[in-house]
Amino acid sequence: MKTIGLIGGMSFESSAVYYRQVNEAVRTRLGGLASAEVLMHSVNFAEIVALQKSGRWDLAAKRLSDVATGLEKAGAGCILICTNTMHMVADDVETGLSVPLINIIDVTAQALKAGGAKRPLLLATRYTMEHPFYAERMKRNGMEIMVPDADGRTATHDIIFEELCAGHIRDQSRERLLAIIEKAKAEGADSVILGCTEICLILDPNALPLPGYDSTTIHAQAAVDFVLENAIGMRAA
Repeated sequence: MKTIGLIGGMSFESSAVYYRQVNEAVRTRLGGLASAEVLMHSVNFAEIVALQKSGRWDLAAKRLSDVATGLEKAGAGCILICTNTMHMVADDVETGLSVPLINIIDVTAQALKAGGAKRPLLLATRYTMEHPFYAERMKRNGMEIMVPDADGRTATHDIIFEELCAGHIRDQSRERLLAIIEKAKAEGADSVILGCTEICLILDPNALPLPGYDSTTIHAQAAVDFVLENAIGMRAA
């Protein structure tokens, strides 16, 4: 089994979910006490957030690129950036690698296609909802996304950074997010992307007014599929 390289810490709340889900998926697939071969480099999120706020995405790209190459040198057979927002610099990170970078946008789009979704609502950080990197890559994958209105984007962003990233789960915030989904449903959305890796902490994708697609689970499962299919292929050879 190849080793999964996780770039975590953005925030560590969702990185813990990645670690659990990757290992649970391997145990389910292989049985017994099987678990995944995992390397995680958890960065200081405060430093990354400071770069985001100052618009220094070039420095953020350099930081994550250094982490990714370090994971590859340590033996990772694939790399995951365990956050949607930092996929803004995913192409730069991927350029320096000789192992696959499993892109969260691509695998989420594939799951949406498989589920028959055509007009998903994106719930994410302001950077992900408003910067073209996410919408453009989704469009290349055949998806046209919707985002909340300005008030909804602000509310979603604040819930993520001020609450979920700090480990706070509040019922009133869940109700606010559900209201945003209901509004989007009335406007024609046919599904919901939990497009921030912390949103699964507050919303159950299977208990929403629309079909939900949790990018964290989808991303973690894609990594497990990659390493187990690779391992099965090597055994067959």
